[in-house]
Amino acid sequence: MNIRPLADRVLIKALEGEEITKGGIVLPGSAQEKPQMAEVLAVGPGGVVEGKEITMYVKKGDKVIYSKYAGTEIKLDGTEYIIVRQNDILAIVEQKIS
Repeated sequence: MNIRPLADRVLIKALEGEEITKGGIVLPGSAQEKPQMAEVLAVGPGGVVEGKEITMYVKKGDKVIYSKYAGTEIKLDGTEYIIVRQNDILAIVEQKIS
């Protein structure tokens, strides 16, 4: 099945949170903090949304940081995804090449 976001929406998949703290303590699933970093899987076309022209700045494959309570969580074929508006994405994470 394929999910294609509409307008200014973006399909993301949350990256896995840390299971072991820096001190070496293993955290059970219920104690882990929900990650706010995700990978972009699909991007809507943008265009005119609520009377404003929207340009999409994220693209498939980007790693992003999104608002903690943003979006709609969906489960498809046993995998959890989140659909957010582009303005719920706070930053694009870029890797620095040494």
